[in-house]
Amino acid sequence: MKIAIGNDHAGTTYKFKIVETLKNKGIEVLNFGTDNEESMDYPDVIHPVAEAIENGKADFGIIICGSGNGAAMTANHHKKIRAALCWNNELVALARQHNDANILSIPARYVSLEEALEFVNIFLNTDFEGGRHQNRVNKIPTENC
Repeated sequence: MKIAIGNDHAGTTYKFKIVETLKNKGIEVLNFGTDNEESMDYPDVIHPVAEAIENGKADFGIIICGSGNGAAMTANHHKKIRAALCWNNELVALARQHNDANILSIPARYVSLEEALEFVNIFLNTDFEGGRHQNRVNKIPTENC
């Protein structure tokens, strides 16, 4: 499995711990995020994550910014992307089970590091249920994306 990760300055600490955790599980990580806490523009690191998934260079993505909103909005401008902003375990599981989310957006300023690590674990270990949900997922892309 290969994971693309991107973060702005608000998510740097979380990114380092998530990358360490993933590598310890033998998961390859493509790091597109900033490695410091100097203010920067999140789209600069989120677009490459989405592109890596669109181009088949990564299986899933994890994006981290202060609220998670800007990162998710940016990623969701890509046609093949279904980025889910999640702030509790149930939302993470449902994003995978019902929406076939391929990017997890974490709001670093609103969840603890421990919660974020649990979200990553749930995200990577929860399967899409398909069935009635597949029709809905098929209707997400539009001509404008």
